[in-house]
Amino acid sequence: MKRLLLAACVTAAFAGPALAFDGPELYKGEADLYKAAEKEGLVVSFDTGPTWANWAEQFKNFKKRYPGVEMTYNDLGSAATVVALDKARNRPQADTAYYFAASAIDAVAKDVVAPFKPVNFDKLPPVWRDPDGKWFTIHSLTIAFVVNTKLVKNPPQSWADLLKPEYKNTVVYLDPRTAGVGQVTVFAANFGNGGTMDDVKPGIDYMGKLHKAGNVLRVEGTTPYAKFVKGEIPIWIAYENDGLKAKYTDGLGDAVSVVIPKEATAAAPYAISLVKNGPNPSAGKLWLNYIMTQEGQTTFAKGFVRPSVPGVDLPTDVAARLPKAPQVKPLDVKAAAAKKAEIDAGWAKAALGK
Repeated sequence: MKRLLLAACVTAAFAGPALAFDGPELYKGEADLYKAAEKEGLVVSFDTGPTWANWAEQFKNFKKRYPGVEMTYNDLGSAATVVALDKARNRPQADTAYYFAASAIDAVAKDVVAPFKPVNFDKLPPVWRDPDGKWFTIHSLTIAFVVNTKLVKNPPQSWADLLKPEYKNTVVYLDPRTAGVGQVTVFAANFGNGGTMDDVKPGIDYMGKLHKAGNVLRVEGTTPYAKFVKGEIPIWIAYENDGLKAKYTDGLGDAVSVVIPKEATAAAPYAISLVKNGPNPSAGKLWLNYIMTQEGQTTFAKGFVRPSVPGVDLPTDVAARLPKAPQVKPLDVKAAAAKKAEIDAGWAKAALGK
């Protein structure tokens, strides 16, 4: 009897604590991966600042589901994250790295990230993932017209509308030569005017027409969010989430209209990677899988960014803020990088006469 009791105690000791989550796994193998991650006890997540894209809630939900794994993070910026990974390549500090997808391609070129295909990887558009899983898109940001309805009573619904005389001296957007969102804006206009990733002339020509019409109030060098909130910008061509944040978080309410142009627009991919030789590989994989599940993708949507996984079933109130927009086209960042010089020069000539 004593032997049986001793055996039971030994078995319990080595079984470890019970899993925190009840019910079915979010994906096959989740419980086993959690046990491996729990032995590491930590995941180090680079460039996931808590105020951006609802990362704070992702951290909270991850910790609740996996209490045996601590979370630590920083907020470096996309390009700086790649530099940090490169400098620490012989002794990596990070387990995962998040960035604009163009920086992910740079990370692959520098050989600082590892292949890993999380749940729902195969559902992503091919241009939103590395074929080997060295990076994959977790959410996107869509170019939209963010309109102050106190200054503009009839918000434009299309790129064609935006050229109308009634919008003279109302439009603000970022300089494509110096701001990533400025580049994406030109691609959005390009898609809306029949252009492709290979042919950016329609987008450049359109931006030239917008300036010639006298509808551009000014071109900014950095994101003018505070100026918009203060009522200094009638129409801002920006990322959709900026408008939704102003509307729902910062109290502008009905004074803001967020319009996805009806012809077409561009969605910029934001990606994440498993770091090569990271200190906690199982915990890193657990984290990456989690944010690609239905639960993780919904959390992004609550932060006003669009989930990357097609067909995610969002709660009614969340879906109402991010209505379906089939005209949104995924941006191929690799092809976009190859077109940057052409856009910079073409835009300067068409828009500024330089």
